[in-house]
Amino acid sequence: MREPVSSYPRVRVLGDGRQVVSQAGAVLLLDTVCKTGLDRAISAALTPWRRPRAVHDPGRILLDLALAVALGGNCLADVAMLRCEPAVFGPVASDPTVSRLIDTLAGSGEVALQAIRSARAEVRNRVWLLAGNKAPDADRQVTVDLDGVLVIVHSDKQDAAATWKKTHSHHPLTAFVDHGPGGTGEPVAALLRSGNAGSNTAADHITTTQLALAQLPKKYRRGRQTLIRTDSAGGTHDFVAWLAKRGRWLSYSVGMVITEPIHSHVLKIPGPAWTPAVEADGRIRDGAWGAELTGKLLDGWPNGMWLIVRKERPHPGAQLRITDADGMRITCFATNTTGRPIAELELRHRLRARAEDRIRAARATGLRNLPLHHTAQNKVWLEIVQVALDLLARMPMLALTGEARFWEPRRLRLRLFAAAGQLVTTGRRRILRLARHRPWTSHITAALDRLAQLPNPG
Repeated sequence: MREPVSSYPRVRVLGDGRQVVSQAGAVLLLDTVCKTGLDRAISAALTPWRRPRAVHDPGRILLDLALAVALGGNCLADVAMLRCEPAVFGPVASDPTVSRLIDTLAGSGEVALQAIRSARAEVRNRVWLLAGNKAPDADRQVTVDLDGVLVIVHSDKQDAAATWKKTHSHHPLTAFVDHGPGGTGEPVAALLRSGNAGSNTAADHITTTQLALAQLPKKYRRGRQTLIRTDSAGGTHDFVAWLAKRGRWLSYSVGMVITEPIHSHVLKIPGPAWTPAVEADGRIRDGAWGAELTGKLLDGWPNGMWLIVRKERPHPGAQLRITDADGMRITCFATNTTGRPIAELELRHRLRARAEDRIRAARATGLRNLPLHHTAQNKVWLEIVQVALDLLARMPMLALTGEARFWEPRRLRLRLFAAAGQLVTTGRRRILRLARHRPWTSHITAALDRLAQLPNPG
């Protein structure tokens, strides 16, 4: 008896299959687009850029690019994965047509970018209404996290610059709406900057916050119900003063650099003044405490600002920094939220770490690199990436439940979008049959049922 060559079954492969659809699970994204009215909104916004007698709608081309990025693409040519499945995705523009549109939008500068952003803001308002108690504003509070991200690029790209990490990159400043413990998050702003842009540039933080606020429903664009969170890069006088300006009244929780005066005050805090930190479930966090700093440290800062310092035993093997004290890791943040316990405010600021999860998802969704040469083109690409991330956040929010609600893009692609299907045409109907034995087929069909129950736009 012959010994098998491989431990896997031997399968003969032929390239003549018919009526087989790859990426069949992407119908979840298509139904999300239709139910939220994203296709209509973007098409209407980009109408001024449609040429007479053009075959392809500019809004549809941009949306096809966003779908390709959501499915794992990282360049314009990856729209071919949609073009090869016309039965599911419809007619898709050719590569030259796609490139011409990007050049046209890039040449229009901020006008085209603002048109895309306006469409996204319009749809976001509808999505949050559809989501109900799953929406990020279900408790009438909205949290926006700001954070920078280094995107490594070739040194010959426009505005690429050397960084402190000895690479050439761009340094976008991003903003995400936190969906809280019951979800993930969605992008609301991305400001493209050169690689050597400062991490704590107040003007960039203000611009990014303005872009983020414009994406929110009108009632959240000012007032205490909107919280802006940043790391220590946002702890500048100009940015905090802008957030607290009379008439804007935004809530904030911004990290602060441990300066020499702050370090000296921390050493003088008596033991009883330290409050034990807590976990998200209310349990005491082992080896972590918080305390309020007062006195001259608040001189020159807006009225009503709290300065809260946190100390925690470092993790095993962690190196202490020069700003640490008594073997404890020291961090500090400022907030204008009053009347709440220090432990609660400290926990709220610590949950800003979820922004790192959003950046990881963005890197896996078109932000691993900036594929185009000119800065104006890459600004359009950033908007496409944000539309893709919008879809990847909205589809789970509207259609998935349980653990699947928290799946990040890589897992969504593997378990849901990558499912293959058989296309059956009967009469005037097209039916897409998914493999019954696949572990996550039930997730797809149940999600499609939930989307079908949502009201149509308009």
